[in-house]
Amino acid sequence: MAKEAQKLVANNKKVFHDYFVEEKYEAGLVLHGTEVKSLRMGKCSIKEAFVSIDKGEAYVNGMHISPYEKGNIFNKDPLRTRKLLMHKAEISKLAGRVAERGYTLMPLQVYFKNGRAKIEIGLCRGKKLYDKRQDIAKKDMRREVERDFKVKNL
Repeated sequence: MAKEAQKLVANNKKVFHDYFVEEKYEAGLVLHGTEVKSLRMGKCSIKEAFVSIDKGEAYVNGMHISPYEKGNIFNKDPLRTRKLLMHKAEISKLAGRVAERGYTLMPLQVYFKNGRAKIEIGLCRGKKLYDKRQDIAKKDMRREVERDFKVKNL
């Protein structure tokens, strides 16, 4: 089987700081012509984006795809709501989990896989302030250990 080619367009590191990502799902994006060209140029931001489920369909809100400069009248609204392509069973499963208290759907990254625009969404649970402090403390400890190890091996 041939290796699948992936080209990363946008990444959302902020999600991993603010949420516990419990499950990851891949979904296709419904895009119009000039949006695909903008994505290929890397003009996408998912920092403030979130995923909602409405009437059995999944949508990504707040995802900003900059207008294609040569697109003129064919450009769409950069912040428009975009539909996600997922199996109905997956969507209903996610809708049930999001109905639970504390869960939300957040986009993790946007990429091209075999020429098709895909978005990876995560089922996330919000972190409390003390969880964030623990993560920062762990990172600091690891950084200190790496620094000490580096100094000893010189």
